[in-house]
Amino acid sequence: MGYLGNHLATVVTAVFAAILTGLWPYFVDFAPILDFVFIMAVPITWFLAIMCWLSQKSTDYMHKHGSEHAATYEKKSLSSTQTVQTTTVAADQVSLSEIKQIQGELSSELNTLKESVKLKDSEIERLNQEISNLQTLVQIESLKTELANLKMLAADRKNKSK
Repeated sequence: MGYLGNHLATVVTAVFAAILTGLWPYFVDFAPILDFVFIMAVPITWFLAIMCWLSQKSTDYMHKHGSEHAATYEKKSLSSTQTVQTTTVAADQVSLSEIKQIQGELSSELNTLKESVKLKDSEIERLNQEISNLQTLVQIESLKTELANLKMLAADRKNKSK
C-alpha cells in the first residue's frame, strides 16, 4: 500500500477542488469569463475527486476479497494433501491377495494392448505395401504414356519421310 492508503490521487484532486472552490468568490468580480471557468471547473474537479475515491474503494474491495480467495485456496490445497496422505495409509493396508488380483487384471489389460498394437502394426504394414504397389502402378502408367508418345513421334517421322 502506498502513501495515504493508495488514496493519493483522491487527496490531490480533492485539494485542487477545495482550492478552486475557495478561490471562486475572489475571482467572480474580475471578469465574466472567469466566472464561467469556475462554474465549469469546480463541479468537474469535485466529480473527479469522488470518482477517484470510488474507484480506489472498489479496488480495495476487490483486493480484499482476492486475498480471502487465496486463503481459501490454501485451505483447499492443505485438505487435498491430507486426503493423499490418508489414501497412502490405506494403500499400506491392502492385502497380498488383492495385490495379486490387481496385478492379474493389469497383466490381462497389457496383453490386450499388445495384441491391438500387433494388429495395428500389421495394418500399417499392409497399407505400406499397398502404397508401394500403387507407386509401381503409377510408374508403369507413366512408362506406358511415354511409350505411346514415342510411338506417335516415330509414326509422325515415318509419315514425314514418305
